[in-house]
Amino acid sequence: MTESGNLASARNEALEVRRLYEILEQRFNGETWSLHELMLGLSNDVGYIGRLILAHDGTWGIDGDSEAELKHKLAETLWWVFVLAERLDIDIDQAFTDTMANIRTGLSGTIARTEPVNPSH
Repeated sequence: MTESGNLASARNEALEVRRLYEILEQRFNGETWSLHELMLGLSNDVGYIGRLILAHDGTWGIDGDSEAELKHKLAETLWWVFVLAERLDIDIDQAFTDTMANIRTGLSGTIARTEPVNPSH
Protein backbone atom coordinates (compact mmCIF):
# COMPACT_ATOMS: atom_id res chain seq x y z
CA MET A 1 0.00 0.00 0.00
CA THR A 2 3.00 2.32 -0.02
CA GLU A 3 2.47 3.15 -3.67
CA SER A 4 0.65 6.46 -3.96
CA GLY A 5 -1.96 5.10 -6.37
CA ASN A 6 -2.92 2.27 -4.02
CA LEU A 7 -3.18 4.64 -1.07
CA ALA A 8 -5.29 7.06 -3.10
CA SER A 9 -7.56 4.23 -4.24
CA ALA A 10 -8.03 3.01 -0.67
CA ARG A 11 -8.72 6.57 0.48
CA ASN A 12 -11.31 7.11 -2.23
CA GLU A 13 -13.07 3.87 -1.37
CA ALA A 14 -13.03 4.75 2.33
CA LEU A 15 -14.56 8.16 1.66
CA GLU A 16 -17.29 6.64 -0.50
CA VAL A 17 -18.21 4.30 2.36
CA ARG A 18 -18.20 7.32 4.69
CA ARG A 19 -20.72 9.06 2.41
CA LEU A 20 -23.05 6.07 2.81
CA TYR A 21 -22.73 6.27 6.59
CA GLU A 22 -23.52 9.99 6.42
CA ILE A 23 -26.79 9.26 4.60
CA LEU A 24 -27.84 6.93 7.41
CA GLU A 25 -26.65 9.34 10.12
CA GLN A 26 -28.78 12.08 8.58
CA ARG A 27 -31.79 9.77 8.40
CA PHE A 28 -31.47 8.43 11.94
CA ASN A 29 -29.95 11.39 13.82
CA GLY A 30 -30.68 14.42 11.66
CA GLU A 31 -26.96 15.17 11.41
CA THR A 32 -23.66 13.52 10.62
CA TRP A 33 -21.11 12.55 13.23
CA SER A 34 -18.92 15.30 14.62
CA LEU A 35 -15.14 15.16 14.56
CA HIS A 36 -15.22 14.10 18.21
CA GLU A 37 -17.62 11.25 17.50
CA LEU A 38 -15.42 10.06 14.65
CA MET A 39 -12.39 10.13 16.95
CA LEU A 40 -14.28 8.13 19.57
CA GLY A 41 -15.07 5.54 16.91
CA LEU A 42 -11.38 5.24 16.05
CA SER A 43 -10.39 5.08 19.72
CA ASN A 44 -12.92 2.34 20.39
CA ASP A 45 -11.66 0.25 17.48
CA VAL A 46 -8.01 0.72 18.46
CA GLY A 47 -8.83 -0.47 21.98
CA TYR A 48 -10.59 -3.51 20.57
CA ILE A 49 -7.55 -4.26 18.40
CA GLY A 50 -5.57 -4.48 21.64
CA ARG A 51 -7.88 -7.22 22.86
CA LEU A 52 -7.73 -8.97 19.50
CA ILE A 53 -3.92 -8.96 19.68
CA LEU A 54 -4.20 -10.59 23.11
CA ALA A 55 -6.58 -13.16 21.59
CA HIS A 56 -4.10 -13.71 18.76
CA ASP A 57 -1.40 -14.40 21.36
CA GLY A 58 -3.72 -16.72 23.28
CA THR A 59 -3.96 -14.59 26.43
CA TRP A 60 -7.51 -13.26 25.97
CA GLY A 61 -10.51 -15.30 24.93
CA ILE A 62 -13.12 -13.90 22.57
CA ASP A 63 -16.16 -15.38 20.90
CA GLY A 64 -15.89 -15.92 17.17
CA ASP A 65 -13.00 -15.83 14.74
CA SER A 66 -10.36 -13.54 16.26
CA GLU A 67 -8.21 -13.58 13.12
CA ALA A 68 -11.09 -12.49 10.88
CA GLU A 69 -12.09 -9.83 13.39
CA LEU A 70 -8.49 -8.60 13.61
CA LYS A 71 -8.30 -8.21 9.83
CA HIS A 72 -11.62 -6.37 9.86
CA LYS A 73 -10.65 -3.99 12.68
CA LEU A 74 -7.22 -3.21 11.22
CA ALA A 75 -8.84 -2.33 7.89
CA GLU A 76 -11.54 -0.34 9.65
CA THR A 77 -8.90 1.58 11.59
CA LEU A 78 -7.28 2.57 8.32
CA TRP A 79 -10.74 3.69 7.19
CA TRP A 80 -11.07 5.92 10.26
CA VAL A 81 -7.70 7.55 9.49
CA PHE A 82 -8.80 8.39 5.95
CA VAL A 83 -12.10 9.78 7.23
CA LEU A 84 -10.46 11.90 9.92
CA ALA A 85 -7.82 13.22 7.51
CA GLU A 86 -10.52 14.28 5.08
CA ARG A 87 -12.55 15.97 7.82
CA LEU A 88 -9.41 17.83 8.97
CA ASP A 89 -8.51 18.76 5.38
CA ILE A 90 -5.22 16.87 5.55
CA ASP A 91 -3.77 15.40 2.35
CA ILE A 92 -3.10 12.01 3.91
CA ASP A 93 -1.41 10.67 0.77
CA GLN A 94 1.20 13.44 0.91
CA ALA A 95 1.43 13.35 4.70
CA PHE A 96 2.14 9.62 4.59
CA THR A 97 4.77 9.97 1.87
CA ASP A 98 6.48 12.86 3.67
CA THR A 99 6.36 11.15 7.06
CA MET A 100 7.81 7.88 5.77
CA ALA A 101 10.60 9.77 3.96
CA ASN A 102 11.48 11.66 7.15
CA ILE A 103 11.45 8.51 9.26
CA ARG A 104 13.50 6.61 6.67
CA THR A 105 16.09 9.42 6.56
CA GLY A 106 16.33 9.54 10.35
CA LEU A 107 16.64 5.78 10.70
CA SER A 108 19.22 5.55 7.93
CA GLY A 109 21.28 8.25 9.64
CA THR A 110 21.11 6.45 12.98
CA ILE A 111 22.07 3.14 11.38
CA ALA A 112 25.04 4.79 9.63
CA ARG A 113 26.27 6.31 12.93
CA THR A 114 25.93 3.19 15.06
CA GLU A 115 27.54 -0.21 15.27
CA PRO A 116 25.67 -3.51 15.60
CA VAL A 117 25.41 -4.82 19.16
CA ASN A 118 27.04 -8.18 19.77
CA PRO A 119 24.06 -10.41 20.66
CA SER A 120 26.17 -12.48 23.10
CA HIS A 121 26.43 -9.56 25.56
